[in-house]
Amino acid sequence: MNDTTPEIERMVRELMSMRTGLDRMKMAAQMFDAARTLVVSSFPSGLSSFEVKDRLCDRFYRGEVNTAAFSSALRCRQKSQG
Repeated sequence: MNDTTPEIERMVRELMSMRTGLDRMKMAAQMFDAARTLVVSSFPSGLSSFEVKDRLCDRFYRGEVNTAAFSSALRCRQKSQG
């Protein structure tokens, strides 16, 4: 669904192109951090860092990456760290 008019889309694209690459990267990082905070706040309290990372991967990347492989890699990393 896209409810943005072509005129507004052009205006936003023009405003964004006026920013430096660093500014655009900072904006993207801030938006990601905000989204991450919202998603983590929906998780049950008391999860381990492994469980949080596993759930975040599933929530953000399901259908785009192999989340089962990511979970497996997290488990291996957790075991090797003690």
